[in-house]
Amino acid sequence: MTNFNKNDIFEVQVIDLTHEGSGVVKIDGYPFFVENALPGETIEMRVLKTGKKFGFGKVETYLTTSEHRVTDINLDYLRTGIADFGHLAYPEQLKFKRQQIVELLSKTAHKPDFPVLDTIASPEVSHYRNKASIPVRTVNGVLETGFFRKHSHTLVPVEDFFIQQPEIDEVVIAVRDLLRQFGLKAYNEIENTGFVRNVVVRRAHATGEIMVIFVTRKVSFFKVDGVISALTKQFPAIKSIMQNVNASTGNNIFGSDWNILFGQDFITDIMLGRKYDISAPSFYQVNTAAAEVLYAKAIEFADLNADDVVIDAYSGIGTIGLSFADKVKHVYGVEVVEAAVENARKNAKLNGIDNATYVTGKAEQVMGDWVNKGIEPNVILVDPPRKGLDESFIRSAASVGARSIVYISCHAATFARDVVRFEELGYALEKVQPVDLFPQTHHVECVGLLTRIKD
Repeated sequence: MTNFNKNDIFEVQVIDLTHEGSGVVKIDGYPFFVENALPGETIEMRVLKTGKKFGFGKVETYLTTSEHRVTDINLDYLRTGIADFGHLAYPEQLKFKRQQIVELLSKTAHKPDFPVLDTIASPEVSHYRNKASIPVRTVNGVLETGFFRKHSHTLVPVEDFFIQQPEIDEVVIAVRDLLRQFGLKAYNEIENTGFVRNVVVRRAHATGEIMVIFVTRKVSFFKVDGVISALTKQFPAIKSIMQNVNASTGNNIFGSDWNILFGQDFITDIMLGRKYDISAPSFYQVNTAAAEVLYAKAIEFADLNADDVVIDAYSGIGTIGLSFADKVKHVYGVEVVEAAVENARKNAKLNGIDNATYVTGKAEQVMGDWVNKGIEPNVILVDPPRKGLDESFIRSAASVGARSIVYISCHAATFARDVVRFEELGYALEKVQPVDLFPQTHHVECVGLLTRIKD
């Protein structure tokens, strides 16, 4: 390996992108990862840091630039990871995301050149997020809202988040100003002092209803009435203001204690023609318009009929299962968050659906219970978190002989891993459709169809 010293400068060509959007260069076979560098560009790179297997560099000078470079991007979006692909033209982002899935299926699932379909673009490529989780910290003696610089807890003050609905940005700025006005203290994680840790804002895409959540270190909320009065006067669309108390010193945003400060404990949105009440801790896709495309594709893959019994694992507030309940005999949903299950049951009634059953529990345990009770699904639909599916769930799912398993994935690496196990247990991967739920970021979402191999 060539000996490198900090601040050495090399003329190099960028040959690839990491899955998080950093450019890749190699000097004598040794890789460096360089922020804000795109394949095909020639740069002068300054060495920042080196390790045994790879190093980090920064662009000193662009000698040539990519035809796919977006030049009017605020670099804070790259530095914080808010939009870590914002410097890459959107059509190229779609190609990159498809290629990520192709490579993971080849590497992990031993499926070279699997015909992954072209990524479906998001209907909105900026200002699409319906939820924001914003840290509150003191910067240079002033309470600020913004986002952490990548790989750190250093807050970068931000007012326009680029990928959030503009109305959410307006609420965040108003909250920041009110916290300053009423003298409330920002959280200090090093000393575990201060009061307001995070502000979380949700806004329903179709109805415009807004929920504001103050995540605080303690229960007692100094001057809360003044804050609420000013905020609701400025934003009549606010239907819910919640307090979450998180006294821990960890990185989790929410603690377990919730209080209603104003209005109700939910907001209502519409997706695929159904109404959904959304509580504060419940999962709800952050890009509503693209989620409708994703769910419609999952329903298409399922090829449902009136006699089908469907298991909807990781069912959340019922957004997927309730959208097709009128097409099938029965939907069984399982979700670990009790508030989400309550929402799902309520949402079934809200939409006049009486053939959907929702229970609280871990999907892998409940799946086994359903198998033991003789429930025989024709289709199993899964939408797990990034860690993918538990081994016991995969075994239970495969054992009931459903004709197809429709897998919605937010993490292609665990999707590829789980495909291997399903294929060992008698299912074949038929097709994979990426859908871009997170434009301007490295995140990849897809839906895959696994069908049972006939004996």
